[in-house]
Order: sequence, then structure tokens, then C-alpha cells
Amino acid sequence: MGEFIDIGRNSKLFQPLSIGNGKIELKHRVIHAPLTRNRGTPLCPTSTPEKPNRVWVPNDHVVEYYSQRATPGGLIISEGLPPSLEGNAMPGVPGLFLPEQAAGWKKVVEAVHAKGGYVYAQLWHSGRANIPQLTGTPIMAPSSVPWDDPNEPFVYPAPHSSTPVKLSEHPPREMTTSDIDRTMRDYCKSAKMAMEAGFDGIELHGGNGYLPEQFLSSNSNKRNDEYGGSPEKRCKFVIDLMERLAETVGQDNLAIRLTPFGLYNQARSEKRVETWGHLCRKLKERFPALSYVSFVEPRYEQIFSEAEKQVFLDSWGLPNVDLTMFRSIWGNTPFFSAGGFNDTNSWGLIESGQYDALLYGRYFISNPDLVERLRNGWPLADYDRCRFYGPFDDPAFRYTDYPVYKDGVKGINSANVTK
Repeated sequence: MGEFIDIGRNSKLFQPLSIGNGKIELKHRVIHAPLTRNRGTPLCPTSTPEKPNRVWVPNDHVVEYYSQRATPGGLIISEGLPPSLEGNAMPGVPGLFLPEQAAGWKKVVEAVHAKGGYVYAQLWHSGRANIPQLTGTPIMAPSSVPWDDPNEPFVYPAPHSSTPVKLSEHPPREMTTSDIDRTMRDYCKSAKMAMEAGFDGIELHGGNGYLPEQFLSSNSNKRNDEYGGSPEKRCKFVIDLMERLAETVGQDNLAIRLTPFGLYNQARSEKRVETWGHLCRKLKERFPALSYVSFVEPRYEQIFSEAEKQVFLDSWGLPNVDLTMFRSIWGNTPFFSAGGFNDTNSWGLIESGQYDALLYGRYFISNPDLVERLRNGWPLADYDRCRFYGPFDDPAFRYTDYPVYKDGVKGINSANVTK
């Protein structure tokens, strides 16, 4: 234990890092990853089949959750915040496009700041990974490409229903240039609201098969206009959106998350290196003062095992791919990585120069004091996968009731969880 404690305390994970072009000085590099938890409160207390609730706001449980995980000089990246009704792909997700939502997020931000922490708002638009029964709007995407699996159901049934809805039965509508402009304005309005609510910056969710990545991916973007037809043109939506967000909040308040080797939400793009390489070179050229960039490890996947993921990497001719190319492109821009980090595999990565900070998700859920557990070599509490995503009638259970490490008490009983 003593040797492990020394590793943690001496690790560069616990040395300062400047982000935001020097505006923010983090005291450690253990970053809370963006985590959808579906714990919001319905805006309308009465929901009917004719008029279902489609909007959720942050509540006191959400405030408590973020406050519990805030640390002096630590960075939290919020769960994905839809910038519009049509961008919200899950019930219980508090968006950021109405004043009531902004007021709720302001309380979250104030709670994090009260603990001496920082918090960025991640803006997230579902695009084709959605059903119209949930949003009450058309489903928008780069192209009208049906879901690849004809039998795959949407993760939630339609409101006031228990019947699964097949994604393939509701293909998206191809976005016109007017739709694209409107969507970018939605993003910018949400970003402005976030900064006015006190968030320290904005992160664009550009991965996981959601709208920006749908433009990047050859299987979901079949356009032949300025937004599609080649790797370079498929990058235009993300570059233009980042341009407008930078104009709205400033480069140094802006970041982006990318998953160039991801498969989630039917992301099956060809020419991964060419597409994301071009994107990153252009973003670095246009936004040299970007706050940070955040990537997901090539072999990490939310729905496939590492062995299954390797089959895809091999089929693309990328058996030994890593993030070195992107690290080189981004140069001195703070470079974050996520994907399965824990108390055994986090050491030496910052020292090696591979990354500037590491993001932790699942273990931040079950360890509100994760920073101190890593620093001191204390064992990590197990997480309960069944309680990751609500909504639940008992929202606090396995959300805000995970204990901190004390007197040798590890946390919840691992025999009672599903990992």
C-alpha cells in the first residue's frame, strides 16, 4: 500500500495544468468525464399521451451530484446538454435551451464553484440517433440514411408506451442548408446561456455517433454539396460550427470531444485517419487558443469488447493505431484522453507526454472522492451499471448516495452490483 500511495502522490496527475489558453489553472489532471445520468425533473408536472413532457430541468439531486464530485482546482465536464428539443435523445436529460433549464444549471455551477472547482458545459445533439415520438419534431441528420440494423430498437420506448420503437422505421430527414444554419444558431444560443449561467467553458460533443460525427462519417453523410462527398467536405459542418461557437464564447472558452475510432450509434465511417486528421489540422490552424481537446482511446468502446473492437480496427488496416498522430497535430493544446482508466493503468501516462490529463467516467460515478482515492492509493468502490441511466422513481439511489472512503470502508458491496 505504501508504494502505491507514493505512486499516486508523486504522479503528474496531481500537478497543475493550464487550460483555457492560460485562463484556468487546474490543480490536478483527474477530469470528470461527461456522463449522461437522466436524473432531471420534468418541466411540466402533468404529462399525458396527447401532451407528453419533452423537457427536463436540473434539480437538487443534480446539484448534489456535481457538488459531491467537485474538488479544488478540479475540472468537471457536464453531461451532454441538448441545445434544442430536437437534439434531445433521452428522457430525463436536462437540456440548455430554456430559461428554467439555465436557472437549474446556474445552481449546479455555483455548487461546483463553491468547492473551488471548474465546470464546462458539453453541448450534445443526437441527430439521427433518436425517434420523433420522443422529441415531437422531425429527426434531423446529414442524410436520410435509415438505421443500419432493421431490428434495433431505440433505447427508450415512446412516451406513455412500453413498446420498443425500431430506429429503422423512422429514418431522419436530410438537413437543408437552412436547417444547418438554424441548428448552429441553436448551439450558439445554448453556449451563450451556459456562459451566462456561469459555466467556465463549452465543450462541443463531436463524437459517439451524434450529429457532428454523423457529418464526419461516410456511412451517415451521403451528401454531394459543400457538406459532403469527400473527407474534407464532411469536416465542414464541424469546422463551421466551431467557428460560430468561437465567435460566441471565445476560442479560449471552447473545447471539443472527438472519437475518431468509435463505433457507437452505428458510426461506421471509412477513411478514419484521413477524415479526422484533416479535421484536427484545420481546427488547430483556425483555433490555436482552444481551451483543450478531448479524445477517446482507440480500443475503448461502449458496446463492444476490446477483442470485438480490434476486429474493426484490423478491418480498417489500423491494427496498432493510437492517438499519437492527433497528439502531434494539436501540439501545445491541452490533450485529454478517456477510455477505461482506473487505479491500475493511470500511472506514467502524463509523464510519458502522451496526454496532459485523463478523464474518468464510471469510477467517478461510484467514487465521489475519486481524486483522493487515486492520490492516496485507496481502493475504488464498484459501480452499478444498472443505475447509470434513469429516469428512476428513486433518483438518489446509486447517484448521490455513494460514500467517500473512510476508516477502511470501500463503498457499496460489490456483490450487489452489476458491472
